[in-house]
Amino acid sequence: MSVTAAAGFRAAGVTAGLKPSGRPDVALVVADGPEAHAAAVFTTNRVEAAPVTWSREVVADGRARVIVLNSGCANACTGPEGFADTRTTAEHAGSRLGVDPGDVVVCSTGMIGERLPMDTLLAGVDSAAAALTDDGGGDAAVAIMTTDTRPKEVAITGDGWTVGGMAKGAGMLAPALATMLVVLTTDAVTTPADLDAAVRAASAATFDRVDSDACMSTNDTVVLLASGASGVEVTVEELTARVHEVCADLARRLVADAEGARHDVEIEVVDAADETDAVEVARAVARSNLVKCAIFGGDPNWGRIVSAVGTTTARFDPRAIDVTINGVQVCRATGVGDDRSLVDLDDRHVHVVIDLHEGSGARGTVWTNDLTHDYVHENSAYST
Repeated sequence: MSVTAAAGFRAAGVTAGLKPSGRPDVALVVADGPEAHAAAVFTTNRVEAAPVTWSREVVADGRARVIVLNSGCANACTGPEGFADTRTTAEHAGSRLGVDPGDVVVCSTGMIGERLPMDTLLAGVDSAAAALTDDGGGDAAVAIMTTDTRPKEVAITGDGWTVGGMAKGAGMLAPALATMLVVLTTDAVTTPADLDAAVRAASAATFDRVDSDACMSTNDTVVLLASGASGVEVTVEELTARVHEVCADLARRLVADAEGARHDVEIEVVDAADETDAVEVARAVARSNLVKCAIFGGDPNWGRIVSAVGTTTARFDPRAIDVTINGVQVCRATGVGDDRSLVDLDDRHVHVVIDLHEGSGARGTVWTNDLTHDYVHENSAYST
């Protein structure tokens, strides 16, 4: 149910010693082919980690055969030395696996501003290479975790071909890209151009709609590899639909594992002037700490929601906003609606619907979570 669910892939996850906890921290994903097509999207943070700079160049030609991932150190803000460490990692993995370093994607996650202990990392790459199997996806998913409480994996098979994936992420979840490491694999026969179109479209509608805390990392990477091992040719529409389905599942898992969260909050904006307006409004509400605190406290405070809506540039009549929380319309025409004490916020899932009444039917959804004591504690003590 992970990156090795698709044919033509092997993976492994091992403990190298990068994490003081002694938990697994180095993973490999290898595309055995016959094809080695690749596409990726990366963080738009202008302060990008060395592995992002390297990997952006690797996938520029639409090819990649190996992905090296480590947790425990982000290798970000480490200067020329950090980039040299990334290059060394790719060269070492390439030599070990008989692959050109220019076909080796490198991903890192962990603390910013620290150099990787290269002897430890490279020994881990050797161990992972020796452990590669066609059912090693689960081990790889564990090895990329940082503050995650559980691995995140999914695979969808049908019509003779598969898309699988694994993700890491539990905090610093914000869009453009979103804050995560994601590896997606497919055994479909496709082209680099179609892969690129599929991963961009799917990411824009899923990972870009995850907004846990409005904080964007330096290392975000989503890579899609295609082995062609199924022998089944697919259209770009078919590929995009299945990749979207896998990404949507992983995105939900990221929100559900957000650090210390007690509620997964779906902010759905309907009848906006267009999708851009809908997403802008949903994101403004998702990023409101007042809204997030109210949900944590079990308070369906719709006033905080409409206040957040009013900060946007979206088109709407400020006197015509409706808000429904878990099926109860607590705000009608930007005024008092049904008794808000009827809203049940005991369940993990909270569904907020904001109707802008612009007449176009356009809609958009952003997922977030509540703001809890545990989230503050986790992130106040992360580096210590």
